[in-house]
Order: sequence, then structure tokens, then C-alpha cells
Amino acid sequence: MTNNNASLGTRRRWIVPTVAITAAVVLLASFISRDPAVPVRAVTAQRGVIRSVVSTNGKVEPMRNFEAHAPIATTVRKILVREGDHVKKGQLLVKLNDAEARSQAARAKAQVLGSDADVSALRSGGNREEVLTLESQIVKARTDGDTAQRNLDALRHLRQQNAASPGEIKNAEDQLKRANADLNLLLQKQKNRYSQPEIARVEAQKSEAQAAFAAAEDVLNQLNIRAPFDGVVYSLPVLPGAYLSPGDLVLQEADLSQVRVRAFVDEPDVGRLAAADKIEVTWDAMPERTWQGTVSVIPAVIKLHATRNVGETTCIVDNRDFKLLPSVNVGVTIIAAEHRDVLTVPREAVHQEDNKAYVYQIVGNELQRRYVRTSISNLTQVEVSEGLAENALVALGPANSKPLRNGLAVKVVH
Repeated sequence: MTNNNASLGTRRRWIVPTVAITAAVVLLASFISRDPAVPVRAVTAQRGVIRSVVSTNGKVEPMRNFEAHAPIATTVRKILVREGDHVKKGQLLVKLNDAEARSQAARAKAQVLGSDADVSALRSGGNREEVLTLESQIVKARTDGDTAQRNLDALRHLRQQNAASPGEIKNAEDQLKRANADLNLLLQKQKNRYSQPEIARVEAQKSEAQAAFAAAEDVLNQLNIRAPFDGVVYSLPVLPGAYLSPGDLVLQEADLSQVRVRAFVDEPDVGRLAAADKIEVTWDAMPERTWQGTVSVIPAVIKLHATRNVGETTCIVDNRDFKLLPSVNVGVTIIAAEHRDVLTVPREAVHQEDNKAYVYQIVGNELQRRYVRTSISNLTQVEVSEGLAENALVALGPANSKPLRNGLAVKVVH
């Protein structure tokens, strides 16, 4: 009797929780059956503008740039401008010490004058003294020749009268030949005094002297630095009195009315670029400004830029207010495509199955799969070109973890 009572007590203890669990299941099933709709977020397909863009970074470069470097070892004599100054073409900007350069230019000028004198002497047959001496010798030779001719004529006349011997006539003829030979030698000397190697040597010396003088003049001009065009002095890394080694940078000037922006496009995006694509340039220092340009160069090679493989493209930007400065880093947005007045939906509304795109349109609180044709897209939006009507209500995703499917009952939540 005792064992039967114990068994009955045990059964009663299990019956109570079983009944409670069953009631809970029935209550939950009743609740679910009363409200089976899955909460979803939704959006209405609307017409608007969609842009497919390539976002990257870039650097500003001057279109026209002038760098002045020290041509020789020297010192800074005087600085006439400051960084940021607007300067005019021909304006004197910096003066470097030119004492040694002036001395070298003077020596080179003297060499040029000396070589000019040598060439003049060569062309005229010698220097002034040599020319006068030669002309005097030619006059004397002509006189000697005339005298010898008259003497020979006289002796021949006397010979006809048997008053002169054959030996005397022979001596007179020899004397006339010597006089004519001396004259011809002097005339030849006057005409062709210098040989071709001598002429070539003198002309080469003149060319060398002229080149040395031109180089000295060039150095002298570089020591007085002038603006080659209207622009802005944007770098001036020297101080008055500073020592400069050959090649040291003295000054940089640029025409900043237009600047070049060099953009670094990641390798996967290079194929999306086309000539004349619009470009928008931004700078963190002036977040309210946007500069406009177009793609002017399509990358022809991929380069390693820091840790990225990039293609470089450029655009020209109007900078008449001189706000963009050389070498600053900027943000670059390249508009690869832009479509206006087209139907768009958020990216998360578009699904893929077997390379086919579809959306879930909400019709009568029920999901209906709609296969669509898409066009361009960006990080947030997709253009739907076919398969969906304007103002159609499209599901984005469930508010809980339940997956979406065709025919699913839903309710829109915000």
C-alpha cells in the first residue's frame, strides 16, 4: 500500500510541469497564428540621379613651375620677395653674390676680343704692323723688278750696237727673274699667308672663347634671379648671407591660376575610366569648396604607390583664387557614369540568383519576387532599368532574423 502511494505521488509531480509546458506551447501557437506577418523595412522606388564614382586621393601640381638653383658655390646677397608673394614677369626676386662670376665673365670677354683680333688678322693677312711691312716689301719688290727690267732693256739695246757682252745680258736677265720671284712670293704670302690647319685652329679658339663667355654670362644671369612669368613664390628656403653649394634650391615660383591634380586610381578601377569623365576635387583644409575638372590622361601603366598598385590620371583645375597650393593632398571623386531621372533602389533591396537580379515587392502585405534589369550602381544605390514600376514598395530586409521568401506575409516597420 505504501509503494502504491509513492508511485502515485511521483506521477502527480510530473503531470503538473507537463501540463504547464503544453499550455505554453498552445498559447504560443495561438499567438503566432494570430500574427504571422514578418516585420520588414521597406522603401519606395523613386526616380532621381545616380552616379557611379571612383573615390581616391591625389596631389596638386603647378602647371607652370620655375625652380631656381645656385649655379655655382656662392652666398645669398639679397632677398627681395617673401613666400606667397605674387610677382610679375622679369621682376628681380633674389640676388646672389656675383663677384667671382663677374670676374670670370670679364676674362671670358677678353678671350673673345683676343680671338676676334686673331680672326681679323687671319682674314687681313696679319696684324696691322705685319700688313704694313708686307705692303712695303711688295712695293720695294715691284720697284726692284722695274729697275731690273729697265736695266735689261738698256743692255739689249747696247748689245745691238756691240756695246754690251752676252754675259752682261745674262746677269741682267737673272736679276730680273730674282726680282719677279721675290714679288710673286710676297704676293702669294699676302694672299695665302695662313694654312688651313692654322685657320681651323684660330676659328676653333674663337668658338671656344665665345662659348666660355656665353657660359659666364649665363651664370651671371642665374645669380640675379628674375621671375620668368607672372606667378606666386611658394617656396623660399634660403636666408640672406646663407652659403649655397652648386645645385642648392633657392626659390620656387608657379603660375597657380591653373593647377594639375594627379589622382592615384587603384588598379581594379582603372578600367572604369574614360577621357573627359568629370572629376570633383576636395581639400580637407577647405571642406566647403569643390573644384571641377575632367580626366585628361588615361593611365598607360600601373605603378607601385606606397603599398598600392595604381594608375595615375590627371585633370586641370581652375584656380584663379589661388586657394589650391602645390603639393597639397586632396580628395578626388571621378564620376565614371551619371544617369538622371532613373528609377533607383537601395543596394540591399537587390538580390542575386543564378546571375539574375531580383527584388521583393510588397503587394497586399505579401512579398512577391520581381526579376529586374539593373544598370549602374554605387555604394548605396542601384539603377533599375526594367522590371519594377515607379513608387513600388520594395522590402529591404527583415527586422528579425527570419529570411525573406516569395509569398511571405510581412508588415512594414520603420
